[in-house]
Amino acid sequence: MKESRLFTPVRIGPVTLRNRTIRAAAFEGMCAGNSPTDLLLNYHRSVAAGGIGMTTLAYASVTRNGLSFPHQLWLRPEVVPGLRRITDAVRREGAAVSIQIGHCGNMSKKGTAGMLPISASTGFNLYSPTFVRGMRKDEIREMAKAFGQAVRLAREAGFDAVEVHAGHGYLISQFLSPYTNRRRDEYGGSLENRMRFMRMCLEEAMEAAGTDLAVLVKTNMRDGFRGGMEIEECLEVARTLEKGGAHALVLSGGFVSKAPMYVMRGRMPIRSMTYYMDKLWLKTGVRMVGKWMIPGVPFREAYFLEDALKFREALKMPLVYVGGLVSREKIDEVLDDGFECVAMARALVNEPDFVNRMKDEGELHCGCTHANYCIARMYSREIACHRHLHDLPKCLQREMNRLCSGE
Repeated sequence: MKESRLFTPVRIGPVTLRNRTIRAAAFEGMCAGNSPTDLLLNYHRSVAAGGIGMTTLAYASVTRNGLSFPHQLWLRPEVVPGLRRITDAVRREGAAVSIQIGHCGNMSKKGTAGMLPISASTGFNLYSPTFVRGMRKDEIREMAKAFGQAVRLAREAGFDAVEVHAGHGYLISQFLSPYTNRRRDEYGGSLENRMRFMRMCLEEAMEAAGTDLAVLVKTNMRDGFRGGMEIEECLEVARTLEKGGAHALVLSGGFVSKAPMYVMRGRMPIRSMTYYMDKLWLKTGVRMVGKWMIPGVPFREAYFLEDALKFREALKMPLVYVGGLVSREKIDEVLDDGFECVAMARALVNEPDFVNRMKDEGELHCGCTHANYCIARMYSREIACHRHLHDLPKCLQREMNRLCSGE
């Protein structure tokens, strides 16, 4: 029997992880007032105590105008002491700690961001829903600098790594994709031009990272819908990131404003999603048309692996596989395929100690059923698995029972 690589150390840039597992950057919804909280600290400490190699704080906006939610992290000087408490707590448990930095672009909300959402091009985002303004050239240059400043703040807060979010249809991805980038200047048109903003952000991040901070980039392998980026262009993006010096890529896919379930797979529990919404008009509208706006995509374990193998063949740099890992057997298979690390999110919401259980019990399957209650509620409150809640409303419990049974 081939020896597993799972619990062997791995190096990403200047950082060495104790094993090859990463808590993926899934939005926690635990930052009331756009600031870190004890809830966020306790969650990441529990994942670190559960054996993870590195845990990643998610969805930290590099500027206020990149925010979508009042419970999303905004990386600014005032929150550095609170973040330092988290990095210290995680490191005491033996894990490394990273922070994902990005900008929501056309997914931003005016009430939280303080201005009309900005993107590569002017238009209307039905998924927010909101009008969107295309960025001026001077704003583009300043935004790239904001990524560098975010990395400097991350170092000050004690992080070992940063993950630049260039996927999922957020701002950098909005410049990359022809679906959202209709510019006619040097930032639009050809793929070379559409990558310009991404290259600027990476250059700023790499310079700020210096020699002691790892820089990972989350990037799409496909946008997941007709008219978006396909694998050939996404491979070229990955090669550009490799040439730009990124220490590792986190390979993902999907577009939150067009193909959200391509990212996560399974079905969105519409009843659970709308139950926690405050605005009556939005609650009513999503309940009426949600199943058509957010169509399900069948779940299967390691659903991105076929595409990811093409990136493994094309690139020499370290690659992190993410997407539907729930068993030790499949994790070992992915690592045997040549990926340096595996990343998980929902499995660790369900079982924060999943990594330790794999180590202690050998062959093991996580209890996550991918019913996606955690995803449905995170846009309104903190992420949680329905199996951990004792006061789940009966109407939501019925929905979960139906989805868990595959109906």
